[in-house]
Amino acid sequence: MLYCCQKRKLLVTVLNDTERFSVSINRSLLKRFDEAIRERKYKNRSKAIRDLIREFLIEREWEKAEGEVMGALTLLYDHETGNIIQRLLTIQHERFRNIISTMHIHLDEHNCMEVIAIKGLPHEVKEIAYSLISCRGVKHGKLVMTSLGKEIT
Repeated sequence: MLYCCQKRKLLVTVLNDTERFSVSINRSLLKRFDEAIRERKYKNRSKAIRDLIREFLIEREWEKAEGEVMGALTLLYDHETGNIIQRLLTIQHERFRNIISTMHIHLDEHNCMEVIAIKGLPHEVKEIAYSLISCRGVKHGKLVMTSLGKEIT
């Protein structure tokens, strides 16, 4: 079923479960957006905008702190620094209910990368991530937050 409606000067076309809408945007901003989506290999603006909306909603989900979320933590460290491996393992074992999986990668003779999947309430995921990132010997750490996917279509 296809129909159009005018509501608060927003033109919406509904086709099945997809809605089409227009966006007013500054030309220079649109040009930069188009360059960025080309670099990221998007086939069209719609897919890029859908991904931006999903990312915005995931951030909102984290801010509202309702329900469980997922985090992917990446750590870069020198395994020869102090007892870093033992410290990282101790923290992970203390929170074994939240640590879903880990992947350890040998980058060279000294440096390792660890990717850790963490599940829990937003404050729990952040607390675990920050406690691991702050360990002496961790050169870099980054938490990427995401959803459990239940609310994302």
